Amino acid sequence: MAFVHFKNAALADNDSIDFSRTKTVRLASEKIGKDLWRQVYRVLFTKKSGDTIEAIAVHNASQGDCSMTGVEVFAVSKHLNAEGK
Repeated sequence: MAFVHFKNAALADNDSIDFSRTKTVRLASEKIGKDLWRQVYRVLFTKKSGDTIEAIAVHNASQGDCSMTGVEVFAVSKHLNAEGK
């Protein structure tokens, strides 16, 4: 879903991204209901040029459905402490 949001915002397109290099890391998961968790992911897309674009995606998930709500996507404009990149 993060890529769809980037594509809709004209930040990326299918031809510019090397999808085999996409990385996703779950940053947080918090139980907010009986069978409901809020999850936060860092998504890193690598363009075929070698440049990267980064997103933070937030959504709610349950055991039965990986996305109980729409996905909020935030484009990261600059990674200030890039040691963990």
